[in-house]
Amino acid sequence: MSRRRAPATLPGNLLVGRTAEARIERIVSGGFGLAHALGRTIFVAGVAPGELATVRIDRTPGKIAFGSVVELLEPSPARIEPPFPELTRLGADFQHLTYEAQLEAKLDIITDCLRRIGNIETELEIPIEPSAKEWGYRARAEWHHDPATGAFGYVEAGSHRVVDLPVDPFVVPALAATFAALRKHLAFAPEDAEPLAVRAAAGDDDRVALDPALLPGTECLVQTVVAGEHYAYDASCFFQTNPTVLAPMVAEALRHAGDDDPTAPSRRLAIDLFSGVGLFTLPLARRFERVIAVESHGRTAELAAHNIARAGLGNVRLETAAVEAWIGTAYKSHGRAPLLLVDPPRTGLPPVVVRGIVRLRPGRITYVSCDPATLARDLKALIAADYRLDGMAAFDMFPQTHHVEVVAHLRRATEPEPE
Repeated sequence: MSRRRAPATLPGNLLVGRTAEARIERIVSGGFGLAHALGRTIFVAGVAPGELATVRIDRTPGKIAFGSVVELLEPSPARIEPPFPELTRLGADFQHLTYEAQLEAKLDIITDCLRRIGNIETELEIPIEPSAKEWGYRARAEWHHDPATGAFGYVEAGSHRVVDLPVDPFVVPALAATFAALRKHLAFAPEDAEPLAVRAAAGDDDRVALDPALLPGTECLVQTVVAGEHYAYDASCFFQTNPTVLAPMVAEALRHAGDDDPTAPSRRLAIDLFSGVGLFTLPLARRFERVIAVESHGRTAELAAHNIARAGLGNVRLETAAVEAWIGTAYKSHGRAPLLLVDPPRTGLPPVVVRGIVRLRPGRITYVSCDPATLARDLKALIAADYRLDGMAAFDMFPQTHHVEVVAHLRRATEPEPE
């Protein structure tokens, strides 16, 4: 009679609640520390590389586990006391690290995603541009009000609960003052009122726009200047969060569109997908004969047209359309684009857009991403379609969080046929 072998590891439901000592190997996607114990790969929040901790298993989806620290046995020299502990569950999941350690962890996340998701092993050096401000850097915010509890602040990660905040340390001073004014304004809301989301944006002159405009003077446009270009937008539009890294990020995105770059594509046409209010469209239009900008959000496209006209740029064709719909037939109308720039949302490029890009056969692709995981996924698909990774740079758009902005450059691995 053969004996049944004991399983190499306990079933996931029997692991939940168990504890074990674990050494944190590195920081990976999502800001988790990677460790191995109890026969599982464990992802642990709120840790630093090299730390030894007693970890409790909280959940076990599939063959991995997520855990939390019960006791820190060997803390890292990079660990500091979080200045705002209540913000850890509201996105500030790196505030327990020194700023230098935060930057190193973000580079670790990028390389982990490239290797694990994109199957990309690269020796490219990836520089990271620090933020000039570690707190008080956000010029955009979305606050929430729960009339039933009176809470005003941000929604807790993984839930629908609004966490009440007396102040908002994330935002620039003009928005911090607006946050305080809104707290007073909403304190009189009846308990049976509808829950409310308020979007806010601050310009260079500290003017604030709100959507909805709950305070006097907030139904307005705000203005931001980036590398000499003027941008107007309101609180309903997307615009990058951290003004202190915008100029170097734009310069990096346009690195291969400069006259001094011998590998630069021809100046015939540049395509800007997910173009927003024109952050990249305007400088591209000063370097190329023609630019096509595609933006799906009506109000955002309207303000992009305003910014293009204000800049006196007559060589931009602005398409108000979903990128997925536009790109399906774009290659028939425009042929090969020497340069294509994409700045998609956190979800990355839909498969239909990747296929459309491949049909357009751009000589170069610049990909601006706020999520290294979806970036790595899309780079894998583009590399499989005869592109090669030609350079990367990171920008700390979101200090105190695990999020990071990345600019990646690709070029065709083989020369295309002449047009």
